Amino acid sequence: MAVADVFNIEKKKVAEVDLNDAVFAADVNEAVIYDVVKMQLASRRSGTASTKTRSDVSGGGKKPWRQKGTGRARSGTSRSPIWRSGGTVFGPHPRDYSYSIPKKVRKKALISVLSMKFKDNKMVILKDFPMEKISTKVFQKVVDLFDLKKALFVLDDNNEILLKSSRNIKNVKMIRSEGINVYDILNYEHLILLEPSVKKIEGALLV
Repeated sequence: MAVADVFNIEKKKVAEVDLNDAVFAADVNEAVIYDVVKMQLASRRSGTASTKTRSDVSGGGKKPWRQKGTGRARSGTSRSPIWRSGGTVFGPHPRDYSYSIPKKVRKKALISVLSMKFKDNKMVILKDFPMEKISTKVFQKVVDLFDLKKALFVLDDNNEILLKSSRNIKNVKMIRSEGINVYDILNYEHLILLEPSVKKIEGALLV
C-alpha cells in the first residue's frame, strides 16, 4: 500500500496516510484518459452555431427571369445557394455534441490520472486548511509556500471561506470530492487534496 505525507498549511509534515494502490498506484491507461477528456470537451460545446438554408433567407419569392429566351442559365429563385446572399448548403445547425461512455471507463480514467499525479509527485495532501475569515492574502501565502503555479484543490465539503478566499487567485480552482474529474486534474499541474477527501475519493472509485 502506498504511503503519502500529510502536511499542514505551513508545509510541515504532520502525519502519513495510507493510499489504496487500486486508486493511487494503478497502471496509467492513456487510451481511456483520451476517451474521457474527449467526452468532457464535447459535452462543454455550446452547439449553437447556425446558418440559414435557402428556405430561411429573405427575398427570392419571384422568379428572377423567364425560363427561356434570355441566353442565361435558368433560375427559379435568388435564394439559391449559388447566388450571392443565397442560402447555405450543409452549414452547421444547433445540436447537442454531448455523449456518454461507460461508467467503468470513466472510473478507470480517473484512477489513471490520480495515479499519474501521485507517481509524478504532483499531489499534495493537506491535513486541513484552517481559516477563520475570508482572506485572499492568507490563501496566497499558502499557495506561494508550496510553490503552486497552477493548482486544483479538492475539498471534502462546501467550505465557503476557502472558496471565497481563492476565487480571485489566478490558476487556482476549488472543487468538492464529488466533482473531481479527469479534465480538471490534467489541466492543473498540482493536485491538492484535503485529507478527509482522500477516503471519499477512494470510496467512490472502489464501489
